[in-house]
Amino acid sequence: MVEMESETELDAGDPAPDFQLKGTDGETYGLDDFADYEAVLLVFTCNHCPYAKAKFDVLNDVAADYDDAAVVGVNPNDAEEYPDDSFERMQELVEDGTIQYDAYLRDESQEVARAYGAVCTPDPFLLRNTGDGFEVVYNGRLDDALNPDDEPTRPGGDVRDAIDSILAGDPVEKEWRPSRGCSIKWTDE
Repeated sequence: MVEMESETELDAGDPAPDFQLKGTDGETYGLDDFADYEAVLLVFTCNHCPYAKAKFDVLNDVAADYDDAAVVGVNPNDAEEYPDDSFERMQELVEDGTIQYDAYLRDESQEVARAYGAVCTPDPFLLRNTGDGFEVVYNGRLDDALNPDDEPTRPGGDVRDAIDSILAGDPVEKEWRPSRGCSIKWTDE
C-alpha cells in the first residue's frame, strides 16, 4: 500500500471530463445519465483499499440523504494485479449492500481517472450541473477522518457542505483539502 494525497490538475469551473463506463448493473453510463441531478459526487475508489473501505458507509449515507445529488463510484484499479478490484467483486459488493451508491462504474482503461487527475482511493470530485453539462466545483477529502481508523467530526462533512452550497444555488467556497488513500493501481506501472 502506497499512501497518496489527491492533487488534481482540474480547477474550479473546469468542464468535467465525460466518460462512457460500464456499471455493475451492466448498463453504460456517461455524465448525461445524471442530468436530472443538480450535483454528482464522482469518487475514484476501489474494493480493497482500507482508506476506500472506511468511506463506504459515508458514501452510502450521502447517496441516501440527497435526492438531488448522485454518488457515483469509479473503480480504475488494475484488477489483474489486484483481483479484489475486479468487476465481479464490484458487483458482489453492490448485491450484498456493502456499496449503495447511485452507480458503481468500472474504468478498465483508466482513461477517466487520468482525465480527472485522480491519484488515490478515495479521490472525490464534486460536479455541478450547469444545464449544459457539468463543471468541477470541489476536489478533496470527504471529511476530516483521513486515516481508516479515524472517526470523523461529521461523517462526510466537507463534501456535504459543498453539496449543500450547490443545492442552495450558492458558489462552492469549500477549501480543497486533499483526500488521502492508497495510490491508484495503474496498469502501466
